[in-house]
Amino acid sequence: MRVAALLPFLTAAMPAAAAAARGTFGLALGNQNTDKSCKSSSDYEADFDAIKGLTTLVRTYSASNCDTAKNIIPAAKAKGFKVVLGVWPDYDQSFNEDFAALKASVPGNEDVIHAITVGSECLYRGDITVDKLLSRINQVKKQFPTVTVGTVDSWNKFADGTADPIIQGGVTYILANGFAYWQGQQIDNATKTYFDDMAQAKARIEQIAGDNAKNIQFGTGETGWPTDGGSDYGAAKASTTIAAEYYKRAVCGMLAWGVDVFYFEAFDESWKPDSVGDNGKAMDEKHWGLFTADRKAKFDTACE
Repeated sequence: MRVAALLPFLTAAMPAAAAAARGTFGLALGNQNTDKSCKSSSDYEADFDAIKGLTTLVRTYSASNCDTAKNIIPAAKAKGFKVVLGVWPDYDQSFNEDFAALKASVPGNEDVIHAITVGSECLYRGDITVDKLLSRINQVKKQFPTVTVGTVDSWNKFADGTADPIIQGGVTYILANGFAYWQGQQIDNATKTYFDDMAQAKARIEQIAGDNAKNIQFGTGETGWPTDGGSDYGAAKASTTIAAEYYKRAVCGMLAWGVDVFYFEAFDESWKPDSVGDNGKAMDEKHWGLFTADRKAKFDTACE
């Protein structure tokens, strides 16, 4: 992280926020219920009813897993939502299954498909080469020429040049994930860190895109903060009060800057097992929702 180096950039960019069009807010949405069963169309309709006062845009991760594309599209049509469908390109099987699910579900429903994202931090994990990822993005773009197709990865994979071939290859829908929490930041420094992350990614993308930069749709694919019951990560403390502060300062601030933001995540996912963080400790991932598992808001989500 190079916060100091980006402060002049941020200082120059922020005054323009008042004149810029406000960014679009969306939510990352899981495809399983609290009992780990796959969500049906009626489950998605209940999700949409709970969040419709906040947004009508959600992002998903795999088109085939739990029949996500098949089940969420009718719910989106019924409730006036739009969805970002996901493709997991890391392995041949996952890509082929998701691609088949898209071919079965997208035609005739393009009106509710905001975009298709091929990959979710697969460069960050090192699961696929950038050239193979680009090839799979282009395969999906060719199949669905009227749908926006892009990718999502960690902000640093765009900032450090790893994803340059994606940009040079003409991909114009790019979402960068940024978690000041996973960088172990205290809340007092979290907004600055998040803005710095996005600024570095955006600046590199625009530099590499050159004349094509005007066609780039850039946004945040994931950001968020764990609430009460979650795990601390270094100086970053899990707390509903802190999550609310991060939302008000960082998320609302990014939207005011004119950047689209998908918040991770819509609802707590109580079925999730603990995972091991970079510090080697077991980390709870059940308490990241803006809403509880039973669809109740945890704090005020209005942006002033």
